[in-house]
Amino acid sequence: MEAVALIAVAVFLFTYALIIDERIHRAVAAMLGAAIVVFVGIVPWEALLEHVDFGTIFLLIGMMIIVNTARGSGLFEYIAIRTAKLAGGSPIRVLVLFAIVTAIVSAFLDNVTTVLLLTPMLLYVARVMNLNPIPFLVTEIFASNIGGAATLIGDPPNIMIASSAGLTFNEFIIHLGPIMIVDMAILLLMMYVIYGRSMRVSPDERQEMVRTLNGLDERAAITDRSLFNKSVAVIAFVVLLFFVHDRIGEILHVVLPFVDPAMGLEPAQVALIGAAILLFWSRQSPEEIFEKIEWPALFFFGGLFVIVGALVETGIISSIAAVMIENVGSTGEAMFIVTWFAAIASAIVDNIPLTAAMIPLIHDLGATMDVYPLWWSLALGACLGGNGTAIGASANVVVIGIAEREGIGITFIDFLKVGMLVLFVTVAVGFGMLWLKFAM
Repeated sequence: MEAVALIAVAVFLFTYALIIDERIHRAVAAMLGAAIVVFVGIVPWEALLEHVDFGTIFLLIGMMIIVNTARGSGLFEYIAIRTAKLAGGSPIRVLVLFAIVTAIVSAFLDNVTTVLLLTPMLLYVARVMNLNPIPFLVTEIFASNIGGAATLIGDPPNIMIASSAGLTFNEFIIHLGPIMIVDMAILLLMMYVIYGRSMRVSPDERQEMVRTLNGLDERAAITDRSLFNKSVAVIAFVVLLFFVHDRIGEILHVVLPFVDPAMGLEPAQVALIGAAILLFWSRQSPEEIFEKIEWPALFFFGGLFVIVGALVETGIISSIAAVMIENVGSTGEAMFIVTWFAAIASAIVDNIPLTAAMIPLIHDLGATMDVYPLWWSLALGACLGGNGTAIGASANVVVIGIAEREGIGITFIDFLKVGMLVLFVTVAVGFGMLWLKFAM
């Protein structure tokens, strides 16, 4: 068993080294690592599907279809021009506006869905204003992960924790909402300090930007009014379903008595339903739409899920987590260890299997201490830890993948330099606020 565990760790580290090196595409690196752990039997073929989170994969596919179909109408250009005009030609204002919108939307939609919708708009604004898009894209990633941590439905770890611990939507708002508001303010300040100087423009340049923006007619950006209206209607419908997806049976039962009131829809189902409706209604060519799907990102996720599955199969993640918390003597110590272990580990491995491994361990601690604060520590660390690296969260991979498709390179190391700083500052502030509430 020890030899198998060593092989699993070696494959994980080898894959991670290839991703950092970047001479081989990360999707190929992940597929190679997955192939090795399957070939040597660490992840049995019959268990393969258990480790691949198809909820994430199909959510991405559905939203990519919706976004790529809607893009042909000029919808994103229309919203981008309106937002840029509202910012008055100021790059900093554009960054702040998009970051706030991203955080708010991510709190009520899956953060992957949010970045799929907003990234095309952000890239368009950067092109129009002749600005380096990287600061905007990086800030968008951080804002999506912070915003997603604020609510029960914003990030998958929160959904898992709420289900296991019996926590309510309002409890997440009360305990994590204020923390994320403070962390967002700190993030915007950090982004201003890091990128503000490179985004400064002279009065003449700003006037030129304003003239350029004023010369753009957002209504003229709508190239297909019919598709525009259909896209807005379907996106609004999908957003509405995301809000009520777990109560859809209750709603339908009112008008269709044969529907089971307990029926619910997964977010992935909502995305695929919306994609099917928009494709059918718009009569767009599916071949053209499917060609635009970010297949490398999807295969990267699939491979990474299998590699992390090897760590789960060998018990490595559970063993590390158990060692971290087995000798804690107080709630405050446990909060510290759970928060920082979850944060640092989530920057390296996907936070979904990590959360799944931590949940039973926290339940076990219930025999010796009050574990209620530990659920918030786990949620804080697992969600914000994704900001640490380019592969720490699904939103990171999706945004970087879209940027690559547009010829914009964000390297692993460049992201790491800013991401780890954001991780440590925001998690430290969040932990401090939780500690003052529960451990004082």
